[in-house]
Order: sequence, then C-alpha cells, then structure tokens
Amino acid sequence: MELQKNLQRIILIELLVPLSLFIFGAYHGVMQVMYQSGVIRATSFAGIDYYEGLTAHGVINAIVLTTFFAVAFGSMVVSQELKSRVSIAGAILSLTLMLLGAVMTAAMIFLGKASVLYTFYPPLMAHPLFYLGLVLFIVGSWVPLFTWIPVYMRWRKVNSGRKTPLGVVGIFATFIVWQLATLPVAFEVLVQLLPWSLGWTSGVNVMLSRTLFWFFGHPLVYFWLLPTYVLYYTMLPKLAGGKLFSDFAGRFTFMALILLSCPLGLHHQFADPGISTTSKGIQGVLTLMVAIPSMLTAFTLAASLELAARQRGGKGLFGWWKKLPYFDPKVWLFPYLFCGLVIFLFGGITGIINASYSMNNVVHNTAWVPAHFHLTVGGPVFLGILGGSLLIITGLLKKPVVSGTMAMIVPYVWMVGTFVFSTGFFLGGLRGEPRRTNLGLTYMNPVSPSYRPDWWFATHMGMVGGCIMGLAVLLYFIVLVRSLAAAPDSALSQVPYLLPTSEPYHDEDIAAVRNFTPWVIAAILLCVASYYAPVRDIVKNGIRTAPGFRPNSPVAVDTTHSKS
Repeated sequence: MELQKNLQRIILIELLVPLSLFIFGAYHGVMQVMYQSGVIRATSFAGIDYYEGLTAHGVINAIVLTTFFAVAFGSMVVSQELKSRVSIAGAILSLTLMLLGAVMTAAMIFLGKASVLYTFYPPLMAHPLFYLGLVLFIVGSWVPLFTWIPVYMRWRKVNSGRKTPLGVVGIFATFIVWQLATLPVAFEVLVQLLPWSLGWTSGVNVMLSRTLFWFFGHPLVYFWLLPTYVLYYTMLPKLAGGKLFSDFAGRFTFMALILLSCPLGLHHQFADPGISTTSKGIQGVLTLMVAIPSMLTAFTLAASLELAARQRGGKGLFGWWKKLPYFDPKVWLFPYLFCGLVIFLFGGITGIINASYSMNNVVHNTAWVPAHFHLTVGGPVFLGILGGSLLIITGLLKKPVVSGTMAMIVPYVWMVGTFVFSTGFFLGGLRGEPRRTNLGLTYMNPVSPSYRPDWWFATHMGMVGGCIMGLAVLLYFIVLVRSLAAAPDSALSQVPYLLPTSEPYHDEDIAAVRNFTPWVIAAILLCVASYYAPVRDIVKNGIRTAPGFRPNSPVAVDTTHSKS
C-alpha cells in the first residue's frame, strides 16, 4: 500500500526542515572544538557567542533533528506495516506545532536571548518565547501517538490472531517512552520556568528543575536510540542479505526499554546535594540494568549478520565477516547502520563508567561526558537518522541516490572522526579538562595564568576529530543536494515506495511480549517508586528559590523591568 500523498509531503517536510537546521547545528559543533582547543581565543566568532553556539548545537542536534525524524519515520512505519491510512489532520497539527516551536526556539537562541544550553538549567534564564517554543514542540510531538493508536486498534480488531509487526512495536515503544519522559519536563517548563521568565514568580527551585529535567534527559537517549533500533531490527539483516536471527529478541528489547528507560535519570545527579545516596544508588543499579536490552541487541544483530554472511558464502570462525557488504555502493545504507553499531559498542562501555557511583566522581562534568555522549547520539543515532532520511527522501521523491559511493563513504569518515574526537576528549577528561567551557580564553591560552599545556594534545586531538566529523557532514549534504536535484527515476515511479523489511529466522511467539499494557503499567510504577523519595526530599528540604541569570553576567536578571 502506497502512503497517502499528503502524508508523503508532511514526512518530507519533517525530514528536510530539521536537516536544514542541522547545518547550523553541525557548524557550531566544529566551532566548539575550535574554542576547546584554543584555535579561537575569543568570546564569539562571526557574531555568534560561544554559549549561543553551544546551545544551538545541543538543541538542534539532540532535540529538533531527532524528534522530527522519529515522528516522520514513525508515521511511515505505522502506515506501511499496518497497511492503513493515518490521520492527515493529526499529522498537519503535529507538524504545525513542531515547526512553530522549533522556529521560536531557534530564533531566541540566535538572537542571543536563550544561551541556556540544551539542558536549560536554571538559574540560567532564557526569554519566555524559548520556553513557549519548547512547550509547543513537545506537545506537537505528542500528537502522532494518539493518531496512531486508533489505527492500531482497528488493525488488531481485524488481525486478532496475528503478532503486531515488529517495526510498529518499536515505534510505539519509542513514543511511549517519549510520553512518559516528557510529562515531567513539560511540568518544569510550564509551571516553573515559563512563569519565572515572565516575572510572575521571584525564583525557581533549582534542584527540583534539575531533577525534572533528568527524569526526561536520560530517557531522551532511548527515544533517540529506539528509531535506530527499529532500523537495525527491521532493515539491517535484509541489507546484509539475510534474516533477523530472533524476532523475540527485538520485541523483548523494545518492551524492556519501555520499562527501564525512565527511572534512572539520577545517575546524572550523583554530585548533586539534596538527594539521598539511597535514591542515587537505586537508580545507579537500574542504569546498569538497561545495558541488558542493549547487549541482547548486539548479540542478535551479530547473529543476524553472521547468518547473512554465511549465506553469501562466508566460512570459518571469523572469516564470514569478510562477506558483508561494507563497500557496496548499491547497499550504501548498510555502513550507516554497521558503523553506528561499532561506535555504540564503545559508547555503551564508557556509559557503564558514567553510571557507576564512584567512577563517575572522576569524570563528572569533564570532557569525558561529551566524549561518551558523541559515541551514543553521535554514533548509531546520528548515522541512523542521516541514512534513514536519505533513504526515505529519495524513495518518496522517486529519485536515485546520486553517487552511492560517496554516500557509502560518509559513515566511515564520520566513524573515524568520532573515534579521534572522543579519544581526545576522553584523555582530556581524565586529566580534569572541563566541558561546556571556552578553554581558548584561559586553559588553552598561553598568556593566561590558568594555561594548561598538558591539555594541548587532548584538545587538539578532539579538534582534528571534530573537523573530520564536519567533513563527513559536508559529504553527506553534497549527496543529498545532488540527489534532490536529480530527475526522478522512471523505473522507481512505476511502483509504490516501501521501506525494506527483514524476515525473521526464528519467529517465536511469546505471550509476554504481545501486549504493551503490563509493560507500561510496570514502567509507571517503577518511575513512581524510584522518584517519589528524591522529589519528596527536594520539596520538603525547603531549598531557597533562585533568581535568573545570564551566562555573561553575575548580576541577577530583573524580570520586573525587562523580558530580554
């Protein structure tokens, strides 16, 4: 069944608009490593302040790009796999709210009125329109799930004996996690930050805001990852020339992430006061448990790749690896997913260090954190979004991917850059190099009394890696623009466009993973159990509220006279 024409247009907008904004997000990523290494020794470059650029880099790349892709990809998967029409009115409403929110948020950032980073921690204060834009964007991203549910219920009524398609399970898991995670941050923005920025309240409870943010902030990582997991489970085996080793493994992974994604944000607050060590310890254990579905995914996909390689003639204990299509331009999407998996392996290992109570004290708020972060969101998530977007855009427009060879090279260049960048930042982090700091003004400036020559190698290694990553982005946009400019392929125009879907090798039918309801109920109960005590303690401790500040001034903002 071909997608509705209007839905196709909406999906194209949901992919092309954030990719256009991503140009600015990627540019400011390169600028960050220039500041970090001391190549730029100033507070701003080309009229953009350091913290403006850092905020733009985080918000565009980590929130705008990822959420738009999840919505667009989700609409396509639900419609295709359930062979049903989705609500165009709902899709238009979602797109409108998200576009309006994204534009408002980006405008405030680039006007210099929201240099609060992607975490928007108080007491740093942004313009009220920044917070209002966030609210509109989040609400717009809620709409698709509630338009897909009636479609799914009709499908189940007609197909009562069939298993829900695996891709649909993954998409619903994605947006269930998103719904659970965004409710607390919506409360934070609407009840705390927006009235505070408008001058309606004199201060904000910083600890409560941080806790509400990290209730959202870490599940956000799994919201990023889950659409990529859908790509892995439903497409990667087919691209490799084989089948998915275990259908149950995919379903269990998606259900387990519904359960475990949310109640573990406190591991980002191990160094924060006002929260008991018991609460931190419980969520530290839960954080380590979330590695289980990731390890199951690694095993299942490795088994699927081995199966495909042996069907291609691969032999021996390790010799079969040579038979996978690493450098086949006809299967250019394969390296996007494969390289993402390789990068994520190291992201997972370093994440265990971040989640460990004692080891986190060594690396907390150092360059180690963005190094780890770029091995997760900058690995499988980023490459999955770029590859998936190129696949869907060209497929819906019935156009060929111009220069499949260049498209194939992009993920390898990105992987090299990511490893070089992260290695530099890991080394710097272990030596105490701070993150979110303009090092070019002090620690990387030879005339400064704070100069740290022992950080020179690490920061410059990070800069080289960041520039290689920038090169990969440039190559990607060359492929995308050339493909958009190409004439439609007459052969592709004759048939409806469908996403590739892998068949299962082991098609298990396990009752425990057929129904979302018990997993959702268990997730809600686990969230309440793990967050009741820390939120109660923060509220009862009587923490003084804080006024607002700008990053370039130690003087509190007077919201009674100025909203700028």
